[in-house]
Amino acid sequence: MRYGVGPRYFNNVALVMRFLLLLAGLGSPFHGAVAENNIRIMAFGDSLTAGFGLVPADSFPSQLQRVLEARGIPARVLNAGVSGDTTSGGLARLDWALSDRPDMVVVALGANDALRGIDPAITRANLSAILDSLREKKLPVLLVGAYAPPNLGRDYEKSFNSIYPDLAKEYDVPLYPFFLEGVVTDPSLNQGDGIHPNPEGVAVIVERITPYVVRLIESVMQIK
Repeated sequence: MRYGVGPRYFNNVALVMRFLLLLAGLGSPFHGAVAENNIRIMAFGDSLTAGFGLVPADSFPSQLQRVLEARGIPARVLNAGVSGDTTSGGLARLDWALSDRPDMVVVALGANDALRGIDPAITRANLSAILDSLREKKLPVLLVGAYAPPNLGRDYEKSFNSIYPDLAKEYDVPLYPFFLEGVVTDPSLNQGDGIHPNPEGVAVIVERITPYVVRLIESVMQIK
């Protein structure tokens, strides 16, 4: 997978040292934002992002922020998740969400499209429009994928599941293939509805996705 900017792999220790230099005010162009604890990451998604069924401190944005801070990366993860949202809803509220002025965006929409059996062509068009808007605003993106439930048939599954890798390639953005990777099939990591992760499940998601987010932060540092 190729990323638009920044190195594909980097040493975590070196990254932490760079942030320590930033905090010391040693001339980095990102100094102002970091000094204000203002690496602003917008988690733009649905109930999985919003933290359905969880107290705010256990939500994906809150847990991700704590993990980044524990790594020495001053960050604020903005919770722009709306439970039940589809890609159509996300597209409609994108400009409003961007009023929080993020430095980067994690786009995690589409699961509800699949659950509702929405035409994959509509999902693809909406996500493409979202990525177009973010590219126009020069905001780095991590695209987070979703999978169609198998009960919708193989044709639907094939059409839907190809959306995310296709768009990641087209827009040259990093892809985290599946938000619920490592969680969806484990009852101990999910709430009683069998759909939404519990706090332990969110912790697994955060652990798996953090390297992708850190790479995106590194790319922003290169851009700034």
